[in-house]
Amino acid sequence: AEQMMTADILTYLPGDILTKVDRAAMSVSLESRVPYLSRSIVEFSASLPLSMKIRDGESKWVLRQVLDRYVPRELMNRPKAGFGLPIDEWLRGPLMGWGEKLLGEPAFGEHVDVGVVRGRWDEHQAGRVQAGYDLWGCLRFAASCECQ
Repeated sequence: AEQMMTADILTYLPGDILTKVDRAAMSVSLESRVPYLSRSIVEFSASLPLSMKIRDGESKWVLRQVLDRYVPRELMNRPKAGFGLPIDEWLRGPLMGWGEKLLGEPAFGEHVDVGVVRGRWDEHQAGRVQAGYDLWGCLRFAASCECQ
């Protein structure tokens, strides 16, 4: 377990998680901080015995003990909840013109049946289906065709 934690700190965090957080934050000019990566906190947590990190199958044991004093248990023990991008709304709103333009790109029509995509686009715009994520992939592909 200790070796896996070390591998995560050396590879997964800098090569994946932190990179994604940094790119997402920078894309909207947001300065972000990762408080648990303070050097002193990382060094302290690395010095703790494994029994304080994982106990009875519960990870982050010592952190949970501290949080128990300040945060209700039901808030700590709930499942992770991500958030989805409002692509459906964006494609019906601020990105509609962008999508319309891309669907008309001649290069896009050389690679896909634009009629099928256009039909799905129209259904989505009319609110009969929620096809934002499917359309997003098509529109990103169309955008790459536009650049060629």
